[in-house]
Amino acid sequence: MDFSVVGLRVLREVVDRGTLTSAAESLGYTQSAVSRQIAALEKTARATLLERRRDGVRLTAAGHVVLRHASAALDELDAVAGELAGLPSATGTVRLGTYPSAGAVLLPRALTALRRAYPGVTVTTREASTSALVRALRAGSIDLAVLSSGPPFRAPDTESPALRLETLAERNLCLAVPAGHPLAQRDWVDVTQLAGQRWIAGRSSADEQLMGVWPGLDGRPEVAHVARDWLAKLNLVAAGCGVTTVPVSLLPVMPSGVRVLTVRGGPEERRRVVLATLPRPLSEPATRLAEALRAAAE
Repeated sequence: MDFSVVGLRVLREVVDRGTLTSAAESLGYTQSAVSRQIAALEKTARATLLERRRDGVRLTAAGHVVLRHASAALDELDAVAGELAGLPSATGTVRLGTYPSAGAVLLPRALTALRRAYPGVTVTTREASTSALVRALRAGSIDLAVLSSGPPFRAPDTESPALRLETLAERNLCLAVPAGHPLAQRDWVDVTQLAGQRWIAGRSSADEQLMGVWPGLDGRPEVAHVARDWLAKLNLVAAGCGVTTVPVSLLPVMPSGVRVLTVRGGPEERRRVVLATLPRPLSEPATRLAEALRAAAE
C-alpha cells in the first residue's frame, strides 16, 4: 500500500481537531482538499477510516490501525529531517499538552529545570480539555499530555491500545474565599457551610462538568460568575465576588486577598495530576521532559 505522507498528516490533523473543517483551518487547506486526502487514503487502505457523525468524526477500527502506524512513521520522518538538518539526537522538540491550571506552577517549574539540564531540548505547549488532549495524543500531534483527574479516576478514554497513565501527584481539593469573607476566620470549613454560597465557576470545554463548585452539594448552586481561566476566577474571589474550588497545588501563586481553606465533614475530594503517553518508547527529549515533570510535581 502506497500511502501519501501528506494524506497521513491530514488524517492525523482531522483526528486531532475532531472535524474536517477544523483540520482544514489548521492546515490552511480547503475542506474539499481535506476530504480528497481522506478519500485517497481510504482508497489505498481499501477500508473506511473515518466515521462521519453529526458531532464530528470518529476513527473506525481500520482507522485506528492506520493512525497508529502513521503516527510512528511521521515521527520517524520528522526525526530524519532533524538529523539531516544537523540536530544531534540528544536535542529536539517535544510537544506537550496540559490542563489549564498546569501553567501556573507545575509547567514553569518543569521547564525551568529542563532548560538548565538540557538546553538543547525545546518544548512547545498546548492547553486544552482532557478529551481534546487525548485526541491529540492519539493523533500524534502531541508527545505527552498532563491531565487532571477526579474520582472515580477512570481512564480518559476507552480506545485501544490503552494509554500509559502515570500519577504524578494526588492532592486535596480546597476552597478559595475572599480574605474578608465570614468563612475566612478559620483554616477549614464544614461542607454544610457551603450551602447558599455564591460560586465562581467555568467549563474548560462544552463536554466537561462545571469546574469551581464544590462537588456533591444539595440543590442547585448559585453561580454568580463564569470564567474559564483559573487566574480570572481567583481574582474575582479576591474582589469579593464569590468563592471557588482550587487545587492545593496552586497555593504558591494565590493572589493577595484570597484565603484557601480545607473542607471537612464530607467525602474527601482528591485530584490527580496524570502523565499520559502512548504505549510505546518515548524519544530522548520526551523522556527528559517526563523526568522534569515528575520532579516538579513532587
